[in-house]
Amino acid sequence: MQELKDIIFKEMVNQHFDCIAVGVVDFDSASFESFEFKEGEGFLETESFYDLASLTKPMTLASSWLLDPELFSDEMLLLLNHRGNLPAWGLLDRKTWKEQILSYPISPAETDLYSDFSALRTMLEIEKKTGKPLYETCSKAWDIEVCHWTDLKAPELSPPTGFRDGHTVRGEVHDPNAWVIKDKISHAGLFGTVSGLCRTLLNLEKMTGMRKRIKNEFDSHDPNRRFIKGWDRVLEPGNSIAGNKASELTFGHLGFTGTSIWMDLKTSKGVVLLSNGTKNYWYDKGGLNAIRRQIHDKVW
Repeated sequence: MQELKDIIFKEMVNQHFDCIAVGVVDFDSASFESFEFKEGEGFLETESFYDLASLTKPMTLASSWLLDPELFSDEMLLLLNHRGNLPAWGLLDRKTWKEQILSYPISPAETDLYSDFSALRTMLEIEKKTGKPLYETCSKAWDIEVCHWTDLKAPELSPPTGFRDGHTVRGEVHDPNAWVIKDKISHAGLFGTVSGLCRTLLNLEKMTGMRKRIKNEFDSHDPNRRFIKGWDRVLEPGNSIAGNKASELTFGHLGFTGTSIWMDLKTSKGVVLLSNGTKNYWYDKGGLNAIRRQIHDKVW
């Protein structure tokens, strides 16, 4: 962990964001270690709640599949794996978003298309089947330090992730559709601490046998398909944001605000990396990706 801190201390001086947290999970020993760094304050004992952005997708939808796979029809599995031919994105209205998302026909896609709309449609189909809000289905493994942004007890302590309507976005969801909709939805909106995410991954392993389940999916997976039961995967070992030493059995997800989870089944390790990478602007992730690769390679 000290070697990881050395990487952070060296690299953060060159970044345009100022907060980063790293957690390393050892699934074999059911344990983890973590730390957080803030520019001007150094390494801290306390932990901030970060905007998880699209890490919300696996925390809601991949978790739902792990916890209750019988819910998922063939069409819902297409949606879960971004193969349902829905549009990738578009601005939604708070009053009509459900009708819009439900209006799209579902059909097998020739190629994967990463889609917020597909994630929202998966949510609506789960709620239709269960008759209850998605978060009641998917949150059984969540740690207490993983929550929807509207439930944050001290939003002012969250790292800033950008600007909206002339004010700093802090303790509010960064994603524009999640901000407009306000409800607890599947594509964005969760916040969490690095320890909270690490404990959640360990909970999923304990409750669902996640590693074995995902390994079985890898064994039967089309190597040309990117997504695997709601998780992303490393398509090019040796050339990945998850590290150049990540194996072909590495799966996880990225979040727009500068967050990620990656787990390598060959090493039985996982890495949670949270940051406010969009604090000043979103389009340059070069520095963050350099940190990601160094951190992950050290762990793998």
